[in-house]
Amino acid sequence: MRIAAISDIHGNLDALEAVLDDIARRNVDVTVNLGDIVSGHLQPRATAARLMGLGLPTIRGNHERQLFGDPARMGVSDAFARAQLLPEQLDWIAALPATLRLRKDVLLVHGTPASDLVYFLDSVTPQGSRAATPQEVAERAGEADAALILCGHTHMPRQVRLADGRLIVNPGSVGLQAYDDDHGYPHVMENGTPHARYAIAEQGADGAWTAQLHAVKYDWDKAARLALANGRPDWVVPLRTGFVGPLDVA
Repeated sequence: MRIAAISDIHGNLDALEAVLDDIARRNVDVTVNLGDIVSGHLQPRATAARLMGLGLPTIRGNHERQLFGDPARMGVSDAFARAQLLPEQLDWIAALPATLRLRKDVLLVHGTPASDLVYFLDSVTPQGSRAATPQEVAERAGEADAALILCGHTHMPRQVRLADGRLIVNPGSVGLQAYDDDHGYPHVMENGTPHARYAIAEQGADGAWTAQLHAVKYDWDKAARLALANGRPDWVVPLRTGFVGPLDVA
């Protein structure tokens, strides 16, 4: 079985289309969506429409949950998306599960099996973010009974195989390759290139899972211009470079 995993699209429809085109050439059995689908100042309504039409196995991320929170406390990315989405799109998002068992040995989560906010394969310390240790990953995996766990949230493409054989894969972000956050401690997450990311996990004849991480070109300058036009100059550098940097409004 071959599973394509996409995550953290954040309304970046052009990046999504590039990834879907690349997946179509790679003979996968199913494509799954790990959440954080529409929030951001790009194309939330068109992105939701595209994905609803595809009917992919999909879970919600923290941003889908936050779309239905207190409007007075809603972040700007969620507020922009909420204002753009149609009622039927909001109904679709509201019905998404927090986790999903694709089959007995494959589990879809956004953050970890227990939380959509906790980083699975990265850790945040007072010094910033870093790749998580195998012990940290094992603690977060807990007793989750799945040979393959697909996660998102951090936008960082990584995979870790635990001592018990379980494989945890984060495909990275389709739509936004760098951001800063203060959850836990102030930190940045940076991929260092603007390419859209996804992963393909494959089960071999022996039943063991392996994964490949993929990076895809798309018109990130166009995405950066759209973010700027929609009031997010702080997204311009991340979209163009994969780094968090000074505002670039050129």
